[in-house]
Amino acid sequence: MAGRQPKTLRCGGKSQLIERFSLVALLSIGEWVCGDVKSTWSGGSAKISHQLKVSTMAAFQLLFLLLVGCTAASARPPRHLPPCQVVQMDVFCSDLSLRSAPLNLPQGVQMLDLSRNQVQNLTQETLAYHTGLHHLNLHSNKIHFIQPGLFKDMTDLRVLDLSRNHLNVFAHSKVNIGPLTAVESLDLSSNGLYTGMSDFFLAESPSLTNLSLNSNSITKIAQNTFSGSMSLRKISLHNNVILEIEDGAFDSLDHLAELDLSKNSITCITDFNLYNLEVLNLSKNSMELFHSAQSSSDFYKLVSLDLSENKMLYFPLLPGNNVLEYLDVSRNHLQSVNVTGSPEKQANLIFNQLRYLDMSYNHLESIPECFFYCMGSLEVLNVSNNCISSFSVSNEGLLQRVKIINLSNNALKSLTFGDNTLQSLEQLFLQGNDLTTLDHQIFQRLPSITHLQLQQNNVKICKQNQHELTDTTHQASPDCVSFSSVQNLQYLYLSENNLRTLPANAFMDTPLKLLDVSLNPGLDMNKDSLSGLEHSLVQLILRENNISSLNTDLSSLTNLKHVDLSTNQLTTLPTWNKESSIESLNLQNNNLVTLEYSTMIALEHSLKTLYMGSNPLSCCSNLGFLHMVQHSAVVVPDIETVTCVYEEYSEPVNIGKVTKEMCQGPDIPNYVIVVVVTLLVVMIVLGLLVKCCHLRKRKHNRSFSA
Repeated sequence: MAGRQPKTLRCGGKSQLIERFSLVALLSIGEWVCGDVKSTWSGGSAKISHQLKVSTMAAFQLLFLLLVGCTAASARPPRHLPPCQVVQMDVFCSDLSLRSAPLNLPQGVQMLDLSRNQVQNLTQETLAYHTGLHHLNLHSNKIHFIQPGLFKDMTDLRVLDLSRNHLNVFAHSKVNIGPLTAVESLDLSSNGLYTGMSDFFLAESPSLTNLSLNSNSITKIAQNTFSGSMSLRKISLHNNVILEIEDGAFDSLDHLAELDLSKNSITCITDFNLYNLEVLNLSKNSMELFHSAQSSSDFYKLVSLDLSENKMLYFPLLPGNNVLEYLDVSRNHLQSVNVTGSPEKQANLIFNQLRYLDMSYNHLESIPECFFYCMGSLEVLNVSNNCISSFSVSNEGLLQRVKIINLSNNALKSLTFGDNTLQSLEQLFLQGNDLTTLDHQIFQRLPSITHLQLQQNNVKICKQNQHELTDTTHQASPDCVSFSSVQNLQYLYLSENNLRTLPANAFMDTPLKLLDVSLNPGLDMNKDSLSGLEHSLVQLILRENNISSLNTDLSSLTNLKHVDLSTNQLTTLPTWNKESSIESLNLQNNNLVTLEYSTMIALEHSLKTLYMGSNPLSCCSNLGFLHMVQHSAVVVPDIETVTCVYEEYSEPVNIGKVTKEMCQGPDIPNYVIVVVVTLLVVMIVLGLLVKCCHLRKRKHNRSFSA
């Protein structure tokens, strides 16, 4: 009730119990004393006096014990759950193990969150008699009963979340929960509802626009399922078991714009006629066919259609009068891009507004250029993971707005782009094909290309001057591809191409920021192979190339910040100077024994991250590196695996445990020094005596002869 005053509990419930017990005890004591007095009246005054004393003492003892008990109970902190959080007129009571809303909530509550509690029966008392709610969240409770007419007086209720409860139990009573006069959003997902049960929740919902019935057990959408909710704009039926949709089930919903039927068991759509629908998701069904109603006069508002993860053999048939922008038919069984399976009966596909087309993970072997004739707005084309062996765009008018083409993981052996085609193309994915021979200036024809992924092919790189000798229009192309003078190319991936050489000036006049030539075992890099990248290259990846020495001077790359040289055979570090900008350096899995001190000092001012694991480092020959690790800001993420060999230990020692003292020679005892010095002095004295004796003998010989 609106005017009801909340109850105040002073002693956490225990003190009230003790007070009641005390009162009962006092009455019992009084009866006991009076009974004793009465029973002993006939025994004389002496007996009465004695009995009164005994009874009085017992009463006082009992009262004292009760007083101590109450005091202890009062002193003990009350045990109760944390209170609800109140923010203005919004109340949050989730995760409090409540069975109902607290009674002491403020008046005029507009939002009440009772999610993840223990509510079982939804009644007026459960909601503490609040009827002015705008938003009620009862997600994840155990509700199996709803009081009939509960929402009748909630004329301001807009959002009602009853998801993850046990409403299938309530539905067996076949009682409507309505009217839901003002409810606009209703969530009934994960309630175990099956066919027909949703009717009891939707029968009187005239304002409902957003409905979620996800993760239930509905098998059929009947013609009258939504007859009581004619204002619906969005319906989500994801993850049910829908096998059948009766004719006209959605036809009367003139405002319906979004329909999610994903993850069901629908097998085909043969007469799609929801003209006002804008978004349709039919992914993860068992669809074998999608045909719309073929009427040239009808205008379809469908903008997004998701048919991915189905069993379609042919391209969906949509009316020419459409505004479709997003179409996903990936992960189907498409064998061709026609809609009937017969080239003679191929329908004209008109997608003038289409911007995104995904046909990846199918069985396509080819895509004729005519397929793109009426796709003038296409920006993203994904045909990866098919069986396409050749792809060409020779007509200037085709795919003029395409920015991304993904042809990765096909069987491409032939790739052709005509002059002045694909002028807007920015990203081209060609990895995982069998490209060997290409027009060597094919990428120079793409003025907007910034990302090029060519890993896992067999291309060779032309020398800088080789393409200048060949007329690309009239003469045959050499068996190599040129990457010089590609105006805007910034990211180039050439890993796993069986590259043997990286010729001089290979990327001249191409502003690369990232170059990946990893996983090309035996790669021979010319000392000038990176010429022209001095001011652009930021990231260089050379891992797993079996390189034993790096001839290329990396110190000239002034903007280089990230270098990966891992899993090679390097025995020495590349040379860097103090102008170096290296921030991240990966040297894992090499044959480095000594890290040049001058190089480490040059890197110390810019280096932030260093990987050094799995190298046969010498402990005492790398004190400069040790000092850097211990005293600079350089982070060694794999420090636990960085070990070194120390002469007096048979097992490698973690680099973090090595100290300078361990690498100093052993101290020589003082007595050894004294002995050595004494021996030196004796030897010197003996030498002088021998020399003096020799001189005297010579003088004596001279005097005798005279």
